[in-house]
Amino acid sequence: MIASIHQPDYIPWLGLYYKIAHSDVFVYLDDAQYSNEADHNVNKIKTPQGELKLKVPVEQHLGDLICNVRTRDELGWKKKHLKTIQMNYLKAPYFNDIFPRLSEIIENHTGTIAELNMHINKFICKGFGFDTKILKSSDMDIHSERETRVIDICLKVGADEYLSGNGARAYQTEEHFTERGLKLTYLDYKPIEYSQLWNKVGFLPCMSAIDYIFNCGFDWEYVERKVRELNDGNR
Repeated sequence: MIASIHQPDYIPWLGLYYKIAHSDVFVYLDDAQYSNEADHNVNKIKTPQGELKLKVPVEQHLGDLICNVRTRDELGWKKKHLKTIQMNYLKAPYFNDIFPRLSEIIENHTGTIAELNMHINKFICKGFGFDTKILKSSDMDIHSERETRVIDICLKVGADEYLSGNGARAYQTEEHFTERGLKLTYLDYKPIEYSQLWNKVGFLPCMSAIDYIFNCGFDWEYVERKVRELNDGNR
């Protein structure tokens, strides 16, 4: 059984969904410490002027866990984000099919940034047709740290393989996983090209996944095929 883990980010890029698609169990690390350096409350969309960051205002204090950080809905960010998305994707082929549900999720949200992100991601995962089991680390009562915590979570869900992002290569030791019966595998995802609006800007990689689904719909087979091509036909 393959497990993967990631913190809940706001409208994340396709790479996260690729990780979920290649996992039997995916765990949101929602009780990790909130970081202003991460994408918990921010991501990028494409506009006629290039990339634009959408940032959700949050009420956050040093040491807060992601699952305890409240979105500051009183500042009116929902209306602003939805209007910005609508202005820049109205002409996208699948906008009218997808935007109403995304808008409903954002408008009806009250609570934490983790909850918002997980609700949006659940909608997108369902659209792609994933059957991955999705859990939260905050429900697991695991208090170890860093690499050990990753291993403990994998064993808790019954995994024998951990699918890791490539950014973790610098601080993970394969032997620490194999000693506890876990195979360590790294994600082979590479940013793919697909049809986007605003051709004069050129193709912009690593946008939020909503850029892909508004332009291409929930066509997950295309993503898999393009990644295979970039990897010379391997996995």
